[in-house]
Amino acid sequence: MSVELIDQPGEQALATLLLAHGAGAPMDSPFMNELAAALCARQVRVVRFEFPYMAARREDGRKRPPNPMPVLEKSMRELRAGLQGRVFLGGKSMGGRVASQLAAELGAAGFVCFGYPFHPPGKPERTRIEHLQQIGCPGLIVQGTRDPFGKPDEVASYPLDPTLQLHWLESGEHDFRPLKSSGLTQQALIEEAAAVAAGFIAAASRR
Repeated sequence: MSVELIDQPGEQALATLLLAHGAGAPMDSPFMNELAAALCARQVRVVRFEFPYMAARREDGRKRPPNPMPVLEKSMRELRAGLQGRVFLGGKSMGGRVASQLAAELGAAGFVCFGYPFHPPGKPERTRIEHLQQIGCPGLIVQGTRDPFGKPDEVASYPLDPTLQLHWLESGEHDFRPLKSSGLTQQALIEEAAAVAAGFIAAASRR
């Protein structure tokens, strides 16, 4: 079971982005609402959805841990099968991980990860990068420079596919929240992430 929410641009869409949430927050969290609106304003049709555990939480209010990875993948596969036209897979954190693992297999035009969980916080030895060493389709990761799931110096040492694009958001945390001293705002970094993602989608769509 999944719940869906569609953000449709006023103009003709560049493509559709199937956008998954992260592990702890639903598809309509403030972050996801702002990101979807910013993408939609840049002609990207956004289809948000919830994995089964989050959809169940919406029904009864009880928090649950994420479903096992095969269940998460099955959910995204089913939704991808129902979408027509040029489709990209994407997600926040865990959702981006699922998207990046399935994009090539499902014939997506590419994938976009917003805050990729390269490793659990404080456990840099437990990397989640094996599938990113050969991605098979265009890919973009937008990451804050202060993200405890993967900082610039760590990511620079990974043997990632050279075609994988990385964009760093200055001072951003995992949710793109910057330090006050930076003079930046979370909204500004979300807008930057959406602009970079829309540019990537436009370029990949022309291939």
